[in-house]
Amino acid sequence: MQSKPLILQKIIPLSLIVLLLPLASCQVEREQAGRLPDVNVEPGRLPQYDIEGPDVKVGVAKRTVTVPKVIVIQEEQTVEVPYIDVDVPGADRKERTITTEVEVPSSGYNLEIQGIYALNNELWVVSQLEEENPNAPNTRVRVSDRVVVNSPDIPVRQYIIGERPPGSFNEQYTFINNRQQIASELESGQMLYQKPEETALK
Repeated sequence: MQSKPLILQKIIPLSLIVLLLPLASCQVEREQAGRLPDVNVEPGRLPQYDIEGPDVKVGVAKRTVTVPKVIVIQEEQTVEVPYIDVDVPGADRKERTITTEVEVPSSGYNLEIQGIYALNNELWVVSQLEEENPNAPNTRVRVSDRVVVNSPDIPVRQYIIGERPPGSFNEQYTFINNRQQIASELESGQMLYQKPEETALK
């Protein structure tokens, strides 16, 4: 995916907590559900659930989102985004759009959400930023990706693999050199979403 000065990046591409059952894969045309075992959850312990069997569904949904065309101009567009539905017995859920957006020095950059993990009562969102066209005109733009999540409302922590571009806007994210820097932490949690293999983490 390639960004343009006046267009924000495409589709953006949970909840839960530490013992969610592993992952589901994103499907482009229709939602595909998988049924996992039901378990009992002790009431009154949100958001720290001791769960082993929520229902997790991953598909796509259309949402109207605000898209920056350049740094100071925004417009609404209806786009298809990955949709993750996590059903935890006894837990209230909230639908929200998780957005990763980075300010970059040219239109030659690509940003994609690669994976979402339930870890330490947080959602860890791992994205990758790459410069795909070093010869693109130097114009400050923003690239983004997003995923819609319907799950218990727990904090979100964002990591971006790649070099941090200059600018205070990007200080809200933790930039890392590669996935290996947080691999042990990710392995201790549960994966809820993974980008298809053709755009998987390097």
